[in-house]
Amino acid sequence: MEKYKEVERSIIKTYRKEIWSKFIKAIKDYELIKENDKIMVCISGGKDSFLLAKCMQEILRHGKIHFEAKYVVMNPGYNKENINRIKENAKQLNIPIEIFETDIFQIANTLNEKSPCYLCARMRRGHLYNKAQELGCNKIALGHHFDDVIETSLLSMFYGSEVKTMMPKLHSDNFEGLELIRPMYLIKESAILSWRDFNHLEFLNCACKFTEKNALEENSKRKEMKKLISDLRKSTKDIDDNLFKSMSNINLNCVLGYTKDGKKHHFLDTYEETNGK
Repeated sequence: MEKYKEVERSIIKTYRKEIWSKFIKAIKDYELIKENDKIMVCISGGKDSFLLAKCMQEILRHGKIHFEAKYVVMNPGYNKENINRIKENAKQLNIPIEIFETDIFQIANTLNEKSPCYLCARMRRGHLYNKAQELGCNKIALGHHFDDVIETSLLSMFYGSEVKTMMPKLHSDNFEGLELIRPMYLIKESAILSWRDFNHLEFLNCACKFTEKNALEENSKRKEMKKLISDLRKSTKDIDDNLFKSMSNINLNCVLGYTKDGKKHHFLDTYEETNGK
C-alpha cells in the first residue's frame, strides 16, 4: 500500500475516535462547511496543517456535502531546505499544493526588528485573504486545534484582561464575503502528535527566522500556557476539557461586565431591576 493511503487509512480507522470523529463533529456542530463552498486550505508545513489537508481530502471523498478545496502554501521567506521539506511531504501525502511567494519575513524584520511577530502575523493573514479572493474562494481553513483554543483563552485572561477565545469560524472584517474556519477545533494536539509518530512522518516544527534568531518561541507566552495546562493535567485529568467547556458556559449573571458588539455592559446597569428575582 502506498504511503499516503496508509496515512488516510490511519485517520479513518486507527484514529477514528481521536481525530476523524472530532473533525466531523466540529464541521457539523459549528456549520463550517456548506454546499458549494470553495475553501482554501492553508498549509504552513507543520503537522497540524498537513493533517487538516488530509482530513479535508477525506471528507471530500466520503462526505455528503459537495464543495471544492484548494491546498495552498504561502512562503513568507522560508529557507530552501524548509520549502523542499514541504514539497516532499505534500508529494508523499498526495496533496496537490500551490505555493505562492511573499517577502513577509524580510519586511516584518526590517520594520520591527525587536518584535516582528505581531506584524508578521497580520501580514500573513492579509496575504492569505488576498490569495483566497484571487482563487475565488469563500472560505479559508486553518489548522488550529483544541489546545490552541484553550491556550488562547488563558492568554486573553492572564495577559489581555479579557475573557474571550479563538472562535471556530468568523467573518473577515476587511474582505467581504470571506470566512475563516477551523475544522480541527475539537482535535487535541496529543492525538495529532500520536498520528504523526504512528505514520513516521516528519514535518516542520518552526520555520520562522525570527524564532531561530531570537529564540522567541522558547520564551513565548503561548508556550508558558502550554506548560501550565500540562502541569494542571497531572492533578486534574479533565482540566483542558473543563477550560474548553467554560467558554460555552458563561453565566452573565455572575460577571462584573461584558462587551457586545463594541458596547460595554456593567452588572450595575440592571442590578436594581433583577435583584431578588
